[in-house]
Amino acid sequence: MEFEEIQHTVYQEILAKLPKHLTYHNLDHTAYVIKQVIFLGKEHQLSDEELHLLKLAALFHDTGFIDNPKDHEEKGCKIAKSYLEGAYSGAELDKICGMIMATKIPQSPTNLLEKIIADADLEYLGTDQFEKIGKTLFEELKHFNPDFTEQAWDELQLVFMQKHHFHTQYCQKHREPKKQENLLTVKKRLGVV
Repeated sequence: MEFEEIQHTVYQEILAKLPKHLTYHNLDHTAYVIKQVIFLGKEHQLSDEELHLLKLAALFHDTGFIDNPKDHEEKGCKIAKSYLEGAYSGAELDKICGMIMATKIPQSPTNLLEKIIADADLEYLGTDQFEKIGKTLFEELKHFNPDFTEQAWDELQLVFMQKHHFHTQYCQKHREPKKQENLLTVKKRLGVV
């Protein structure tokens, strides 16, 4: 199956219907992750077939949010299988689900494809987009917990970023330094430097 065809269907049937309060886990985030897996996949010289499976995993990785944020990765696997069964082998579907599950926090990818999607999903931590994208996640979390403050958000980010590490060589080299700068900004706001 052509990726663009599947992408169009999933955008129309699922991602365009995600609730508006999902200001982070939405179509824009999915498009960003697809773009990043293509970039990282090329950096790591993946075959066309591997890249295709990686793009499919990125497309479906947050579709489970259509139902509920809890266990959305498992739900995303089921959704992916329902769309892709018949067109892909059991082994290919297992690979796609492995990649979707690799985005679950705490991330524990077991192979290169899983490492690439795990990094693509959180790549913004090591970019100039950190504050802008982080704000969309803060707004989304605030929807579920109206008392959630910016200070509580920074405390959450601090713990999360200290535990997080990139898995691919590319991100370790090119995203980790900026992530450390972003972490320092959060520490300064909290007065823990």
